[in-house]
Amino acid sequence: MRILHLSDTHLERTDEPNRHGVDATGSLRLMLAELAGQRDIDAVVVTGDLANDGAVEAYATVRETVGAFARTWDAPVFFTTGNHDERQAFAKVLGSGHLGPDGTDRAAAVLPGPERAAVGEVAGHRFVTLDSLVPGEVYGRLGETQLAWLREVLATPARHGTVLALHHPPICLDVPTQRAFGLLDADALADAIRGTDVRVVLAGHFHLQLSGFLAGVPVWVTPGVVNRIDLTTRPGTERAVRGASASLVELGGATGPMFHTFHARDPRAHETVYELDEERTREVIARYGPTPDPR
Repeated sequence: MRILHLSDTHLERTDEPNRHGVDATGSLRLMLAELAGQRDIDAVVVTGDLANDGAVEAYATVRETVGAFARTWDAPVFFTTGNHDERQAFAKVLGSGHLGPDGTDRAAAVLPGPERAAVGEVAGHRFVTLDSLVPGEVYGRLGETQLAWLREVLATPARHGTVLALHHPPICLDVPTQRAFGLLDADALADAIRGTDVRVVLAGHFHLQLSGFLAGVPVWVTPGVVNRIDLTTRPGTERAVRGASASLVELGGATGPMFHTFHARDPRAHETVYELDEERTREVIARYGPTPDPR
């Protein structure tokens, strides 16, 4: 099973450059053009922040652009929500987020309620997409209702195991922004997948590549398509740079899962998109981070 993993396209309602001067649609098209020579793509997973401001037009663009690429391999596409997404607009254009090669909704099961969580299947591999969006917040949370649904889904093993996809990573480096803006109930997710057939957890959000384990399950965080975070800066600061990225995830075999990162050949790659000093980073965390538990 070969999965193309994309995340954080941040498409705007038009093809105009965003407030940082980056053409998000152009970055996505460039990345997909670079990947046109790949072989045997069985599925495409896009882990959230599809739209930068929840515009219906942005979801239509990502559906058309990624869908056209996936049809080359007759591959389905699995979309998740991210903190920049808007559930109603997402549902209006993408339905459950599980689209077949012909663009039809192929979800085998969906979570009742507003969250966009669903189950699909590709050649005996189960794909479960979760909704870690907390409206108006940067951090993510799944909540007990969604986790209970997930435990029920995983109670019956799939023939070749399960791929779990969500936006907010359940792991992080010792970086202030990652600690503040990751998945708040990562421990509860670990409890839900421990001892199950989940083979890999795929996430985005951090705009950089990161790997680790959750309850013994490999976790892969793919870099962003719209830009990447550069961790060569001083601790406590943040810099985003130009350059679209994507990942290949290979499941199965004696050494799987394996992960590989692609970087588009952008002539402006590594140029600074924005940079936050220590004071500004603290301000962003104070404004958008979770409220401390008074207990």
